[in-house]
Order: sequence, then C-alpha cells, then structure tokens
Amino acid sequence: MERASTLPPMRLVFIMWVVYTIQMLVGDLGFLGIEPRTLSGLKGILFAPLIHGSTNHIISNSIPILMLGYTLYLFYNRIAPRVFLIGYFFTNILVWIVGRPSYHIGASGLVYALAGFLISYGFFKRNFKSLLISIVIISFYGGIIYGIFPTRGFISWESHLAGFLVGIGMAYGFAKANAEDKS
Repeated sequence: MERASTLPPMRLVFIMWVVYTIQMLVGDLGFLGIEPRTLSGLKGILFAPLIHGSTNHIISNSIPILMLGYTLYLFYNRIAPRVFLIGYFFTNILVWIVGRPSYHIGASGLVYALAGFLISYGFFKRNFKSLLISIVIISFYGGIIYGIFPTRGFISWESHLAGFLVGIGMAYGFAKANAEDKS
C-alpha cells in the first residue's frame, strides 16, 4: 500500500523533470503554459504544470507534490485519483478563465489544490484521523497561504489561489458525499 501511494505523484514529478530536461535542450517551452482567455492558451490547461522556468521552480514544486501526493494516496486512496485529477485540471481551467494576461506555468496550482484539500478535508469530515492529517499538513505547509496574494509579478498567485479554492471545494464535496454514503 505505501509503495503504491508514491506512484502517481512520482510519475507526475518524473514527467515534469523529463519535460524540464527537454526544455534545457531545446529552449523555453513557456508558450505551452496557460495564456488566459485565448484559444491558444487552452493547451496550457494540460501542459502548464509540466513546464517550469528554473531549477528552483521545479524543485519547489516537486517536493510538495511528492509529499502531499503521498499523503493523499496513503490516507485517502479511494478518492485520491479524483482529487489529483480535479486539482490538476480544474485549477488550470480557473486560471485560464480569471488569470491575468501572461503565460502561467508550473505545478504550484496543483500543490495548492492538494494542500487546500488535505488541510480542509479534516475540518469538513470531522473525524480524528482526518483532523490529525489536517493539523500535520497545516504545520508543514500552512505558510503557503501567503502565496495566494499578489506579492511578486512573475509568480502566478492566480494559480495558487485557484488551486487552494479547488482543494477546499473538493474537500467539502468529498466530505459531504462520504457522509451521505454512510447515512
């Protein structure tokens, strides 16, 4: 079970690093990012999380995806694939709709979606295990909340905010659905 919990996040991070390596060989792939409200920007909904602007950028997304993804798949394996996919795509769709005119790249929107889900799910579900997981995630990743505010022009705070809201929305929806299944 534990090893299987690492596979989906590890696969995504592996693909991110392959794309980053290709980018180092062929040049900037930022044009594959999300360009809000443009037809050509729709491709970014699929590709933006795979594109990173620097080694620091990809490392700062890889580690949380591995840690948060592992936690998600370890403790919530039944819903984890849906949370991962919804976090990936819905975050990017929101950025395409509301983002400022610029290319938005990187997997931080997914990081924020996973963190938003893991932090809030315990509060919506209200059982000891889920609350404990929420508290642990807050203690490690609670500071990310500052990333949802526009502080630096080159950082897509829109991705951060969209991801966090998608994560909270999923937590509420899955907790409610889970409660209804038991009644």
